[in-house]
Amino acid sequence: MMKIALGNDHRGVPVKQRVIALLKELGHEVLDLGTNSPASVDYPDYAVAVAEAVARGEADRGILICGTGHGMCIAANKVAGIRATNCRDVIDAELSRRHNNANVLCLSADLVGEEMSEKMIRVWLTTEFEGGRHARRTEKISAYERCHMKTEGHC
Repeated sequence: MMKIALGNDHRGVPVKQRVIALLKELGHEVLDLGTNSPASVDYPDYAVAVAEAVARGEADRGILICGTGHGMCIAANKVAGIRATNCRDVIDAELSRRHNNANVLCLSADLVGEEMSEKMIRVWLTTEFEGGRHARRTEKISAYERCHMKTEGHC
C-alpha cells in the first residue's frame, strides 16, 4: 500500500476525517499535515507542505481539500515534480492518473458530495499511469521544471 500525505484548510476539516477513515480502511498509511482546526487558515501553507512531502519522496501521493479544490491545486503545482489535479468526477480522477500521472488529488469540500469524493479517491489510488505517448508528454513538463524551476531550498 501507499503512504498518502493529506492536507486541508479550515473548510476541509470535516471531509478530511472521512478521507482518513477511507484511506486507513483501504490499508494506506496517512501522513496528516493539517489543519485540524475550523479556524481560518491559508491554504497555500498546507498545499505546499503536502506537495513537498510528495516531491521529496516522504509520501507516495497527496490529497488536498479546500472549498473548491482550485486554490490547493494552484499552490501545489508550484512545487517541482508535482502534478496536482482538481477532480469533480470519477472520469477526471481516472484520466488524471492514466494520462497525466497525477500525484496529488485536490478535492472540493463544498462542491463534491461524500459519495463522489470516495469513488474518486478509490479510482485515483488504483489507476496506473499508461506511459507511452503520455510519458513523453509528462516528460516535457518535467524537462521544463528542470530548466526553469528552483528545485531545492526554501525561501
